[in-house]
Amino acid sequence: MSKKAETKSCNDTIHENGFRFTAQRREVFDALMAKRDHPTAVEVFMRVKEKMPSISLATVYNCLETLTECDLVKHVNLDRAPSRYCANREPHGHFFCTECNAVFDVPMRESGRLEKTWALPPKSVVTHHEVSLRGLCPDCAKPETISKQKQKV
Repeated sequence: MSKKAETKSCNDTIHENGFRFTAQRREVFDALMAKRDHPTAVEVFMRVKEKMPSISLATVYNCLETLTECDLVKHVNLDRAPSRYCANREPHGHFFCTECNAVFDVPMRESGRLEKTWALPPKSVVTHHEVSLRGLCPDCAKPETISKQKQKV
């Protein structure tokens, strides 16, 4: 999807939810789309501040809340760590690297129906799902990294 079409789609979605696609919301959304690395609100703030020096951290939090409420971005939480934000709107899970703290999207396969993956109670209806996996990313899973981890213990 082109950036122009994406912005139009976001504008429509925000309007349908009773909000306006303000310049601040646009900058926050663009920062999430430009680098899809699951940033924290503070990281988004630092990125947006470069283009919009007058923006406050509170405004960034408010923008993220609105974008999340409109389902344009997802809240990604891991234990007690700061919330991260994900602009990927496709069905997917998240992989958290326990060594470097990177977060990666894990797409669902075409045949990845939840009903076939999980033993759900009979007649239940899934309306929302969050899947998170933890382990070592490819860089941290290299033999030399693993041996360094063992030396720490």
